[in-house]
Amino acid sequence: MEPWNQTGFSEFLLLGLSEDPELQPIFFGLFLSMYLISVTGNMLLILTVSANAHLHTPMYFFLSNLSLTDIGLISTTVPKMLVNIQTQSKAITYAGCLTQVSSFYFFGCLDSMLLAVMAYDRYVAICHPLHYSTIMNPCICGLLVLISIFISLLESQLQCLMVSYLTFCSDVEIPSFFCDPPQLFNLACHVTSTNAILVYCIGAIFGGCPVSLILFSYIKIVSSILSVPSSDGKYKAFSTCGSHLSVVCLFYGTAIGVYLSSLVSHSLRKGAVASVMYTVVTPMLNPFIYSLRNRDIKKALKRLLSKTPSFQNLCHPKD
Repeated sequence: MEPWNQTGFSEFLLLGLSEDPELQPIFFGLFLSMYLISVTGNMLLILTVSANAHLHTPMYFFLSNLSLTDIGLISTTVPKMLVNIQTQSKAITYAGCLTQVSSFYFFGCLDSMLLAVMAYDRYVAICHPLHYSTIMNPCICGLLVLISIFISLLESQLQCLMVSYLTFCSDVEIPSFFCDPPQLFNLACHVTSTNAILVYCIGAIFGGCPVSLILFSYIKIVSSILSVPSSDGKYKAFSTCGSHLSVVCLFYGTAIGVYLSSLVSHSLRKGAVASVMYTVVTPMLNPFIYSLRNRDIKKALKRLLSKTPSFQNLCHPKD
C-alpha cells in the first residue's frame, strides 16, 4: 500500500469510543455534562480567586493558571467529539488533527509544569517560611508561569513537527475520540528509528523534569514536616499541600495507568477509553479537589455565590 504524501493527505477518521449507534446519544450527554461541569468548575475557581483579595497569593495565582490550563486541555478534545456525534461525522482534517496534537501537548505539558511550580511553591512555604514572600514575589511568580508556557510551547511544536513528518496509508482510522499522538505513530506506514528515538527523548526530557522537581520538593517537605515536634504542627504543615498532592497523584496516576493498560492490552479501543481519565476526568475533578479540601476557597466561593441574585433567591425564597 503506497503511503500518502503528508501535504496531500486531507483527513482522518475518528472512530470514537464505540461505533454502536445506540450508544452515541449516551456518550453525547455524558461528555457534554462532564465538559460543562469542568468549564464551570474551573471558571468558578478562577473567579473566586480573582474576586477575593485574601487569595491573591502565589499558590492561588498558580491554581488559577492551572484551572485555565485544564479548560484548554478538555476543550482540545471534547468539543470536536460532540460535534462529530451530533453531525454523525467521523472526519477531522489533517490540519485539524495537527492542531489537536499541538494543543494537546501544549496544555498537557503546561499542566505538568504548573504542578511542578506549585510543588516548588509549597516547598518554599514549608521549608523556608521566613523567606517565602521574598523568594515567591510577584515578578518571580509571573516569570515561572511564562517559563512554563515557553517550555510547553516548545514541546508542543517539536511533537507536532514529529507527527507532520509521518506518512500515512489510505483509510486512516483512529480508534479514539481525538488525534491521540501515540496512535498516530502506530498508524503510520513507516516510522524511522530516529523519529521514534526523538519522540521518546522529547517526552522523557519534558516529562521527566517536572516529575523530578515535584519529587525533590516533596522529599524536602516530608523531611521538614517530620522534624516538627508537635502533631498539630505536622498536620497543619501537611494540610497546606494536601490538595496539590491529590491533584498530582490524580494527574500522573491516570497517565501511568493509561500507559500500563496499553502495555497489558493490545486493544487500541480500550486504550482510548482509558485516555478519557486524563483528558476529561482529571480536568473536571481538579476544581472540586481544591474547593472541597481548602477552607479559604470554600469561604471565598460562598461569598462570591452569595452576591449573585439567583443564589440569594435560592437560599432566601420569597413568600
